[in-house]
Amino acid sequence: MKNILPHLLRRGIFLEYITLAWNIVGLGIMMPAAIHARSVALAGFGLDSLIEIGASTVVIWELTGAGMGREKKALRMIGAAFFALAVYILLQSSYVLITRFHPGVSPMGIVWLVLTFAVMLMLAAGKARAGAALGNVVLQTEGRVTMVDAYLAGATLVGLALNAALGWWWADPMAGLVIVFYGFQEGRHAWSEANAE
Repeated sequence: MKNILPHLLRRGIFLEYITLAWNIVGLGIMMPAAIHARSVALAGFGLDSLIEIGASTVVIWELTGAGMGREKKALRMIGAAFFALAVYILLQSSYVLITRFHPGVSPMGIVWLVLTFAVMLMLAAGKARAGAALGNVVLQTEGRVTMVDAYLAGATLVGLALNAALGWWWADPMAGLVIVFYGFQEGRHAWSEANAE
């Protein structure tokens, strides 16, 4: 048992570092793609990557012992970031739908979303297993954040593909509204975990 726990802890930290690196690269790809295509869904997904970077940093901080005893604070930070993302994307998506703005097509964004969908599913499964085995609620919650990242990649991909293939401009901001839904849901979950006894 003594050998298993350090191994699981190292695995959790390793998964967080992979997530952190993937999202840093993704942010560098998604934000220029969002600006070029003027896509609210891509911008929202890029901002979600920024939140994932913050969440991974918080979890690494907690797993390495720097944040020992600060589990509730870490969960509140993750929750607050999700709430901020949801409000921002809600405002942006609403504006695009009201003004009927037509975003451009982003082949690079579509390719990155396909890759991100697959990678985030694998990382989320690994974090869920390691977090459960360690009994670490912060790692488990961040695993849920990573799973949401995969779902958001899929939803954003559908919106971009419909816009690219069929010219359904409204699919892009509607994909943004999916991010809003999950943002509020995951923010509430992280906040309730932080306030649980």
